[in-house]
Amino acid sequence: MVFWLFLIMLLFFFPVLLLPAALFFFIFLVLIPLKFTFNSMHSLIHAPGELYRIAKNPILKKNHGLEHATINVLEEHYGYRQLAGYADENGFYIIGAQDLTEVELAAREGQDRLRSGENELTIHERCGTTLTAANLLSAIIFIGILFWSGYFSIWSMLLAMLIANFIGPTIGDVLQSKVTTSADVDDVYIVGADFSQSKQPFQPGSRIYVKTREA
Repeated sequence: MVFWLFLIMLLFFFPVLLLPAALFFFIFLVLIPLKFTFNSMHSLIHAPGELYRIAKNPILKKNHGLEHATINVLEEHYGYRQLAGYADENGFYIIGAQDLTEVELAAREGQDRLRSGENELTIHERCGTTLTAANLLSAIIFIGILFWSGYFSIWSMLLAMLIANFIGPTIGDVLQSKVTTSADVDDVYIVGADFSQSKQPFQPGSRIYVKTREA
């Protein structure tokens, strides 16, 4: 009782002490949901186009599949755990590996195993497609809640994120398998691997580029 009386008197005579709490609630209840709404709209606009860009490009899908197969083989045989990568029409990058020989051997083994029917090698849990799928799904759910409820809140944001993170990886695997990668790499020739000076934001570590061409 004495504590609460002291607290009330303190806030009454020193209302400035309420400012940090008010600022926290303003950020937590208004700004974060507002930013999430903006990000959701961005995902709704841009994510489908990015997925379509990959889906309509056969050679990019094949290089993307080879990139995943290479990373899976490197993690299986050489103990890597935090590799990343991305593909383009001329090959793919492996980020975080240190040895050119290991990467090239892994790429060739991954291709051989894809040719022999191990299509699951085209799926990798840290692929950007999975993140894109989760973001797109959370955006759809969140926008749906907004239209249904008529207002945004921290709770609708958390609910959308929870559902998306729960089923997003499964949808991401399906998208990888059916849309953004291809295991049909019979007509792809691996030229070789070399260190690359190319830099991408938020992707630290050495970059090895595996060059490919259509056979």
